[in-house]
Amino acid sequence: MQTQTQTSQECISSDRVEGTAVYGSDGDKIGSVDCIMIEKRSGQAREAILDVGGFLGMGGSRHAVPWQKLDYDVDQGGYKLDVTEEQLKEAPSFQDSDREQALSDRTHRAAVYDYYATPVYW
Repeated sequence: MQTQTQTSQECISSDRVEGTAVYGSDGDKIGSVDCIMIEKRSGQAREAILDVGGFLGMGGSRHAVPWQKLDYDVDQGGYKLDVTEEQLKEAPSFQDSDREQALSDRTHRAAVYDYYATPVYW
């Protein structure tokens, strides 16, 4: 039987993930998690939306990254992504005003999965 402590370490509330740093393959901070996209029917986390660049949430860009591309690093206290900041900036992106359209557009989402060489889940 698992204790409460063991169970709570396996799961995390989405509000605790939002704002968590994301580090690139070179170990440099490349952004932070803005939010997590969860598939309604399966309940599975599918993409993390990363906030990259900007200052105080202004002027940056948003990038969807397949959730499985992120690995949590306990020592750094953040997620690791196997690309550099420059490679992330080359990935498909969108502005906040285009968020809903970009995330519902399968062509855009397929381009994201293709960029990260990750099979689409749909």
